[in-house]
Amino acid sequence: MTQDPTSRTAQNPAFQDAEATHDGFGDRVRSALFWRSGGQIVTQILSWTSTLAVIRILNPADYGLFAMTQVMLNFMMFLNGYGLISALVQSESVDTRKLRQAFGLMILMNGGLAAAQLLLAPLAASYYRQPMVADLLRAQALIYLSTPFISLPEVLMGRSLDFKRPAFVNLIAGLIAAGVAIGGALAGWGVWTLVWAPIAGFWSKAIGYLIATRFFVLPIFDFRGTGPLILYALSLLGSQLFFLIQSQADVFIGGRVLDPHALGLYAEALFLTQIFVSKFIPPLNDVAFPAFARMQADRQRVARSFRQAIRLLMLIACPLYLGMAVTAEPLVATLFGHKWLGMVPFVQVLALAMPFYALQVMFPPVCNAMGRPGLSARIAMIGAVIMPVAFLIGIRFGALGLAMAWLCAFPLFALVTARVAGRLIGLSFAEVGRAVAPGFISAAAMALIVLGTDSLLPGMAAPIRLLVLVAIGAGSFVALLALVSRETIDDLAALLLRRRPPTT
Repeated sequence: MTQDPTSRTAQNPAFQDAEATHDGFGDRVRSALFWRSGGQIVTQILSWTSTLAVIRILNPADYGLFAMTQVMLNFMMFLNGYGLISALVQSESVDTRKLRQAFGLMILMNGGLAAAQLLLAPLAASYYRQPMVADLLRAQALIYLSTPFISLPEVLMGRSLDFKRPAFVNLIAGLIAAGVAIGGALAGWGVWTLVWAPIAGFWSKAIGYLIATRFFVLPIFDFRGTGPLILYALSLLGSQLFFLIQSQADVFIGGRVLDPHALGLYAEALFLTQIFVSKFIPPLNDVAFPAFARMQADRQRVARSFRQAIRLLMLIACPLYLGMAVTAEPLVATLFGHKWLGMVPFVQVLALAMPFYALQVMFPPVCNAMGRPGLSARIAMIGAVIMPVAFLIGIRFGALGLAMAWLCAFPLFALVTARVAGRLIGLSFAEVGRAVAPGFISAAAMALIVLGTDSLLPGMAAPIRLLVLVAIGAGSFVALLALVSRETIDDLAALLLRRRPPTT
């Protein structure tokens, strides 16, 4: 928390803004990526372990009820003031008064959201025709009250590109949430397990962040001078609102038509296929946002870095998701258990759509970092039209129709996003295509090899079958990538070993 790049405030002497012009900026970005992504990986392994244990105990209907509450929760949380946090990270400088004013705004906004959810909970239950939804939503209102104590410390860590401390805090919070989840499931809490575990995690993180950053300041409720921050935050709200319409329309539409069991199968298939996009790309964007914000004056540098990011991302997303599509049956049986095999068709369809999703979500944070949140809002507005229309058509064919809507609509949305945002970043369609091609072509050929191999395998236990297919897929992908683009492998090795800058 600094008033200028060379001074530190009395409240937080350990934090100092990262500046793109400093010689060590690249090292700080690499360190931030290591701690943010590495911490996320460790935390997610813990989370998945507890989640899979809980899934085996609970029933699909529990997850269907929980999914219904998430629509309102996500729509309310877009008003929780995180746009102010993005504005503070993106601004050239931040002083103590700005942080205290933002703290005051966050307290007022999130307290209001908690009260509003208590009032609206019965209406949501009536819409879904599930009375229990109201009780679940009332308890979930506690999450909003933790938000101010999480978000403001994130400003300090984001501006300084210090992600080591939050990595440890997130791990501790993850342990606490996992303990509550497994204990609740074993104790017979049912769907309430899915409510109390996140609440425990949020509040543990809030307390941990306060201790880690020593963010002990009083809020200010005099908001004079906050006009630019509020305007920037409001511009982001449009983008977030449209994104929520795009991302929550499937459960909102399907929840009124489908029974909790069918909705639970669809929702958990979506959870499984979105793991990479929802859990690993956000940490990358957390680092990319302040990094691109610091280098926004150098458009060529932004374009070069972003093109490389796309290429590396597709080397992970394409084989992961195409492999998931062709191994869906043993994957679901191994991770979820045989009572969840009904979600296999959903996984097969949704996994094919996810590489396009992974590509699309990379663009808006760069637009925001470069001071163009209005462009992100325009992209989100397009998605808020394309996806709900697709879901309205898809629901006519049941829960599987919702999955087909993803596969039919998201490639189009990704292409539109690349076109609109590419102009700002300085990337043409051809450049995006060249960045995507090595990963996609190699993964598509790999998927055909895995399918052929699976058809020849004798009967065996699901975990063994999955292990064999994964081994064959991984080996064939590396071999195919070397055949299609040896340059990509050389650049990846050079980047990891830091021998030389990757070619662009």
